Amino acid sequence: MAVTGRNKPKRNYRNEAKYDSQPHVKRKRVNRNLARRRAMRKGLVKKGDGKDVHHLDGNALNKNGRTAVVSASKNRSYARTRTAGKRNRMA
Repeated sequence: MAVTGRNKPKRNYRNEAKYDSQPHVKRKRVNRNLARRRAMRKGLVKKGDGKDVHHLDGNALNKNGRTAVVSASKNRSYARTRTAGKRNRMA
């Protein structure tokens, strides 16, 4: 893998595209977008507000699961174990 500035590995966009086009990844993305659209219709979020729609059960495949609106920084930063698993699986 080639190295760019500051010793960061160069991204392989072909591999990323291959992963992003997998059926289970597409289903998760569709359900995340659906949850956000529902929250937008209710007026809970709007474009560029820095908020994320969080699936409370932690399962993006659950189309009708409970969701909450939280800040993007809170939704994307969970405490991790040494093996990089979530410390609280339901978070």
